[in-house]
Amino acid sequence: MPAPKDTPIVMKIEQNRSIMHERLGIGKSFDVGCRTLNILGHEVDLYYVNGLCESPVIVNLLRQLFELNEGTRDKKSAFKHIYNDLAHQQVEVEDKIEKCVTQVLSGLIAIFVEGEAEAIIVDVRAYPGRTPEEPDTEKVVRGSRDGYTENIIENTALTRRRIRDDRLRNELLQVGKRSKTDICISYIQDVADPGLIQLIKDELQQIDIDGLSMADKSIEEFLVKQGYNPFPLVRYTERPDIASAHLLEGHVIIMVDTSPSMIITPTTYFHHVQHAEEYRQSPAVGTFIRWVRFFGLFSSVFLLPLWMLFVIQPDLLPESLDFIGPNEESTLPIIIQLLIADLGIEMLRIAAIHTPTPLSTAMGLIAAVLIGQIAIDVGLFVPEVILYVAVSAIGSYATPSYELSVSNKMSRLTILGLAALFGLSGFVIGCTLYILLLARTKSLNTPYLWPFLPFNAKAFGQILVRMSVPLGKIRPSIVHPQNNHRQR
Repeated sequence: MPAPKDTPIVMKIEQNRSIMHERLGIGKSFDVGCRTLNILGHEVDLYYVNGLCESPVIVNLLRQLFELNEGTRDKKSAFKHIYNDLAHQQVEVEDKIEKCVTQVLSGLIAIFVEGEAEAIIVDVRAYPGRTPEEPDTEKVVRGSRDGYTENIIENTALTRRRIRDDRLRNELLQVGKRSKTDICISYIQDVADPGLIQLIKDELQQIDIDGLSMADKSIEEFLVKQGYNPFPLVRYTERPDIASAHLLEGHVIIMVDTSPSMIITPTTYFHHVQHAEEYRQSPAVGTFIRWVRFFGLFSSVFLLPLWMLFVIQPDLLPESLDFIGPNEESTLPIIIQLLIADLGIEMLRIAAIHTPTPLSTAMGLIAAVLIGQIAIDVGLFVPEVILYVAVSAIGSYATPSYELSVSNKMSRLTILGLAALFGLSGFVIGCTLYILLLARTKSLNTPYLWPFLPFNAKAFGQILVRMSVPLGKIRPSIVHPQNNHRQR
């Protein structure tokens, strides 16, 4: 039977060995092992997991243990000699079986000594993974090319490299009865809001589940309790410079082991439309890029419904714009054409994700040249439908946040359907519902449309115009920082 939680380590090594072998499945699982040694006349068991440990380090530690037999005459205090003579920077003592099992399965080694009611834990982790590289979804023309990986230890080091502040805290929690997933809460102690930190800790500690196979996304759903609201309530980033910038503003970063995406909390709607490229260029260029992105964002939501409204109610158009609308007759209603084309592009995007890179380019050419052109030639679509659907799709791709772009596409289809059914009234109702949903949304008690609602003129100005770094002296008030001033 598995040992109950908090089972204490006893002085009889045979009893400890029996429990550890049963809990770790030694003899059944090929990747878990135990090495029994005789050190200073005492039996010593060393437990490890292949693939999670750095073998050269373990070999060096074993060599040091064997040297104790040659140079030490005092055989009564074997535990003390082993603890003091291990040449490693992270050596701890543990007195509970459950903690030892968790540590071994996390990639550390546990050393049990005969006659001692404690075990020695040595951190020799070497998780398999890739090297830091620039994230595909957050590329910049100029800037750092490193990115977070699936290794939580490496990720904290990438953040420490940019914030060498003794008040930066990385608190480690474990969530999941079976997975025991490592979760790190990062914040700057005298900047971040203590209430926000405690709220995040309480929410994470209340998670009662067997495992978190989807890592960061599972944590997000427990943390913000989003339900069926499609808009993203946290921001993801794989860039250490972006995470560090938010830490300095007073945000809290949540790192989940096995995921390269960091969760930034709290966030607003306007956090999802910012990109690192804006801050890697001059303020004027960054502002221009931001406005172009805002135009793309607006187009991705309102362009198709607005054009649809002008098609069904051409009297709304002034004479100077009466050229807008289909110039050719078609057998299908415009709303059906728009839905087919829009959903078709979404199908192509999904297909591109599952298509190997060398084939995705060919697939894009087939979609653009063959499907689009032939659909027009046979009379399925009018040319204007392809034009406006393509512009809306480009606006979606210009949105930095993938989650927000998909949410806006769902909103666009909703407004489009209302405009087709009820004309101008439906368009107005759809836009109103869109804004009301955003206004009612909160992320960890943070208004989603801040600084637009509630209105903050100075902060909203910084949303519209990219300010230079010397002018950014005050931290955003929405995160309730303990220290408001970034510079004097």
